[in-house]
Amino acid sequence: MFDSVDDVQHQFREARYIANRRISTVIFLAARMGRPVLIEGPAGVGKTELAKVLSDVTGRALIRLQCYEGLDEGKALYEWKYAKQLLYTQLLRDRIGELIADAPSLPDAVAKIAGHEDAFFSFRFLSPRPLLGAILAESPTVLLVDEIDKAEPEFEAFLLEVLSDFQVSVPELGTIRAKHIPLVVLTSNNARELSDGLKRRCLHLFIDFPVPADELAIIRLKVPEIPERLAGAVVAAVQKIRAMDLRKPPSVSESLDWARSLVILNAKELEPALVESTLTMLVKYEKDLERVRGALDKVLADAPR
Repeated sequence: MFDSVDDVQHQFREARYIANRRISTVIFLAARMGRPVLIEGPAGVGKTELAKVLSDVTGRALIRLQCYEGLDEGKALYEWKYAKQLLYTQLLRDRIGELIADAPSLPDAVAKIAGHEDAFFSFRFLSPRPLLGAILAESPTVLLVDEIDKAEPEFEAFLLEVLSDFQVSVPELGTIRAKHIPLVVLTSNNARELSDGLKRRCLHLFIDFPVPADELAIIRLKVPEIPERLAGAVVAAVQKIRAMDLRKPPSVSESLDWARSLVILNAKELEPALVESTLTMLVKYEKDLERVRGALDKVLADAPR
């Protein structure tokens, strides 16, 4: 899969994702050790994108479980196709009548039907959700458990059990074991503290906002048409805005959107009027906008021109 940490960096770079040495080392070790990776950090720094790129460079299908409040094991594992079961029951009504025709009592009729329940509780009527889909996959996959911090601790405990054995129990079918152990990536925006057990099971990776040199490299890679001087000005301005006391600092994805919008507007430098008119690409809350507008002179003070 990967020959070395350098190979991880190279393959990710070819897929247009800049993975620094720390990120590349964790991914390399996870692949070699068969351990899940728990990626924590602010929203918009490339956590989910990392899993997508890992899927691309390894040639594995990506299976994504989006976590949310109220998610339980049933919604993450499987559900029965009850409508299809009912349809088959109606279509086979005459055969069911023949089956129980000689039953002397209701309990005997129920017992006869129960003897054939495997016909209706089989994989034919099972709809796998992401976790079971990764376990049943005929070829190795990348399983992305996105925003695990949004799910309740009870679901986290269940997930930890699944990740420990890569097997699940379906009462009607028995224990199902993974045909191939997936590469597992979990992401968290730190909405709540995750359990020690989950962190122990995973290799941990924290991705923060990039330093200026790395963010410049990301912008040049993702928005290659941007003039070099303008790219430097964008990075300098974004770094200053992030240092302000904002409800939501600009993410990397938002700085990329801003860079793309400036290119579309044929900008050559960060003129105050242009910056003010495009600030909503970076800042998403009105009070944050007011604060940034009030400090625009400082934001643009050392911007390359």
